[in-house]
Amino acid sequence: MPRSAHWRATVAALATLTFGLLGSGCTQLADPRLPQTTVFPLSDWGQQIQDLYSLLFWMALIVFIGVEGFLLFAILRYRRRRDDEMPAQVHGNTRLEITWTVLPSLVLLVIAVPSMQTIFASDSPPPTADPLHVRVIGHQWWWEFQYPELNITTANELHLPVNRTATFELESIDVIHAFWIPKMGGKQDAVPTRHNHMWFTPKETGEFMGQCVEFCGTQHANMRLRLLVDSTSDFDAWVQLHRGNAAQPSGGAAQQGADLIQRSACVGCHTIRGTAAQGKVGPELTHVGSRKTIAAGVLENNPDNLKHWIQTPQEVKVGNKMPNLGLNDADATSLAAYLSSLR
Repeated sequence: MPRSAHWRATVAALATLTFGLLGSGCTQLADPRLPQTTVFPLSDWGQQIQDLYSLLFWMALIVFIGVEGFLLFAILRYRRRRDDEMPAQVHGNTRLEITWTVLPSLVLLVIAVPSMQTIFASDSPPPTADPLHVRVIGHQWWWEFQYPELNITTANELHLPVNRTATFELESIDVIHAFWIPKMGGKQDAVPTRHNHMWFTPKETGEFMGQCVEFCGTQHANMRLRLLVDSTSDFDAWVQLHRGNAAQPSGGAAQQGADLIQRSACVGCHTIRGTAAQGKVGPELTHVGSRKTIAAGVLENNPDNLKHWIQTPQEVKVGNKMPNLGLNDADATSLAAYLSSLR
């Protein structure tokens, strides 16, 4: 291949690689808050991690440019120019050997100190005297959120007020899970018989996606969660709503569903405050109608999807602990109507 053609092919390959890498990092979708990306953090803890990442990135870039620049210099400066030429043979260079020993040590030192500071900061107590405490419990395959100070329990949708620090006590009821809301910070394991802790302060209202990031079984990828960061007034309104008992059905299909659920196996697994249903196996359903999704984010929450989930839960989410109860169409419709009314 002629030299000019070789250089053109090389430049084309490098350009393709460069644009491919840039394209793979694109996260600006219709709503830039929804992608599970860590590079645009919206909490104090997430910003600490991002600052450390930025430092490591620029340090790595400097090292890359230095090493590759020296390599290119050596290739061009000491290349063979004639077929019969033998480059000068050099054995040992004390200054050079000291330099390439000291410089990486300095680079590692610059990386180590802020890394340890970030780790210690994330493990230290939260920087506020009045945090909101949330107990996070991982289940196969859904998330339970308990607010002990507010007497509220919900599932898969975590509500927090903006600009107020929240502390999390994480545990698991079965296997190891990992709690992660990328826009808010790093990951933390939820381990059976152990309580792990984390904290962060959300800085912007909105809806942010989360995920279990520790393989926990066949439906690991469908163990999703949503963080809804509310204004102070909206959060207070949410608290007032969710402290109350379940809404009473007004009649019709919803009343039929309420009567049916009280004499079915549902009461052994689910809690509906203000009724005889006090089970602790599955998610609390007291205000299930107000949630955006069901089955830990698998289905949008509407009467049709609720009916589908009630009738064939193993079809929607294979292996979950809710059995197919063999409900007929009329009973499933009534139950869906009742659950949709629980707001």
